Amino acid sequence: MALRAKQWLALTRPGDWLVLALLGACTVQLFGIFAGRGPVDRAVIRRDGEVIAEVMLAVKKRIEVQGPLGITVVEIEPGRARIAADPGARQLCVRQGWLDRANATALCLPNHISLQVQGKAARHDTLVY
Repeated sequence: MALRAKQWLALTRPGDWLVLALLGACTVQLFGIFAGRGPVDRAVIRRDGEVIAEVMLAVKKRIEVQGPLGITVVEIEPGRARIAADPGARQLCVRQGWLDRANATALCLPNHISLQVQGKAARHDTLVY
């Protein structure tokens, strides 16, 4: 195995390393663009796909949203939001933790509640679950 790696390294030229470095740099750049990074300024809370509340992420708040299973608690802090409590059995949306990247979403499917944080420019046309 080591012999094959040595043979491969012997065949590479400086231009090959340049191409690999450019591809790596492009990959990192594209990841930053498509990962939705950027400042967030508002949280959108939906129930059954309908917007229940759109809250600015400037001050600390606690919002309770009634769903079919019970109350889902959303916590808002400057620059981030999270689902703090949910009556669902698996608690997947609570485990999402703080959402602080543009278009990050937490879905509480059993209770039909979703939380999405958004920035200045939206990356998605719609959100469906």
